[in-house]
Amino acid sequence: MSETVLYGYWRSSATYRVRIALNLKGVAHRTAGVNLLKDENLSAEHLARHPSGRVPILEIDGMRIGQSMAMIDYLDQTRPDPPLLPREPKVRAHVLDLKDQVVADIHPLNNTSTLARLRSQFGADNAAIASWYVHWIERGFRVLEQMLPSNGGFCVGDGVTLADIVLVPQVANSRRYKVDLAPFPNIARIDASLRELKAFRDAAPENQPEAKSA
Repeated sequence: MSETVLYGYWRSSATYRVRIALNLKGVAHRTAGVNLLKDENLSAEHLARHPSGRVPILEIDGMRIGQSMAMIDYLDQTRPDPPLLPREPKVRAHVLDLKDQVVADIHPLNNTSTLARLRSQFGADNAAIASWYVHWIERGFRVLEQMLPSNGGFCVGDGVTLADIVLVPQVANSRRYKVDLAPFPNIARIDASLRELKAFRDAAPENQPEAKSA
């Protein structure tokens, strides 16, 4: 396990977050595709990597990590430059608050496993699932919009933080479901600014090798 490998699905927002963090930290790594649409995450090979059967899985420094936030925290602890969390407690708490609006309040309700359960248990069709997805994004974005600054290109301060890393993949998801971003000018402005940065641009789903064969 000397090589750093990120196992994930190219369109997974959690995998996207970790790609951004690896790029920001300058960590050389290889990506390995795990196709959620083909249930490759449930294969014996993938379950041997981590019992969660989810993506991403990060293989780094002789260990495997199975949650994106744990991966990014590990990277920040072991590769502290550039820092992703401010040291000042109040600013740090604000960054974590923003992060959890996405990671705790939006993403779990729109995860692929949640959507699959809506379909299998409750008979939700594609239109119902899309409506569910958009509802939770818009609800979360209404909160985030009020928490974000009215100017500048970052969620907090004048540099990238953990809040930015989770925001951009969530906005990418909103575009897939054609969420109207006009009511969320702060979110749209910050997302556009961040996507100009090389670490974010290189991590974008459309720039992954798997996207070309999707």
